[in-house]
Amino acid sequence: MSRLINYPHVASMVFGVPLFATPALVTAVKSVLEPRLLGKDTGSVESMAPLALMDEEQRAAQPERTANQLAVIPVHGILVPRRGEITESCEELVSYELLRSQIESVRHNDQVAEIILDFHTGGGSALGCKEAADYIRMVSAEKPITALINFAACSAGYFLASACSRIVASPTSMVGSIGVIIETYDVSRAEEAAGIKFNTFFRGGHKNDASPHEPITDQATLEIGRRLDAAYEMFTTSVAEYRGLDVEAVVATEAKVFSAKEALSLKLIDEIAPAQDAVNAIAASYRQTEQGGSRRISAQAHALNTQCQL
Repeated sequence: MSRLINYPHVASMVFGVPLFATPALVTAVKSVLEPRLLGKDTGSVESMAPLALMDEEQRAAQPERTANQLAVIPVHGILVPRRGEITESCEELVSYELLRSQIESVRHNDQVAEIILDFHTGGGSALGCKEAADYIRMVSAEKPITALINFAACSAGYFLASACSRIVASPTSMVGSIGVIIETYDVSRAEEAAGIKFNTFFRGGHKNDASPHEPITDQATLEIGRRLDAAYEMFTTSVAEYRGLDVEAVVATEAKVFSAKEALSLKLIDEIAPAQDAVNAIAASYRQTEQGGSRRISAQAHALNTQCQL
């Protein structure tokens, strides 16, 4: 059943928290949230009601796209810690929990020899990303996991992709954005103009840090800097470990988004190939023994439609 989006809940996952997301993605989400947080343009709220009418348990129960020894799992849209659905704005939310459950469902399946994660994402939340990446890394030691960047794996998306056994990117893909961002919002001037004043009472020196009802304080700025440093160090050191790179080389990317060719030269990916060609090549590397000998299974791989659905 359709439900209205819980905008305050979404805002709590966007503002004042570390995000492994491209600036373009943050701006896109803000363009939807800001008018509503400021009490403007509320007439279109109904049009943003979720379209996807299944919860995460239902989605997790659906079988992944498989063909003989391969399982393809999509990693599309905005990455969030919990719950996900599709809105009429055609933006998909995929949670780290859902991704983990989908991988786990094929992890011990002897019929699946290799897992393919099909990436098209500008990233998302820092919360839960490291845990998901470490899980992918652990499973990749048991069963190969290929990251197929088709057509973007940026920020949190690249964090997850870097943990895979190898990374194949489509020729026009976008890769990287290894960085962290925190944004706050200040509506104090708008409230003042409207004749509204919030009186906040609290205990604990940092309880009211980054309140939207007053200008940002020096204390809050220092705390935000501390959180940025911690998240950035975790991101860069993890990518360096997963990819076998020097941390300095990862930091030197300065959160830039690279083309596939640039990413290959920086060893952020392992290969450049059109998505379907990459899947066919992986499928062709596995052979199935039959009475008359063995045969290639690339024909079955064509049933795996890896084109972006967004």
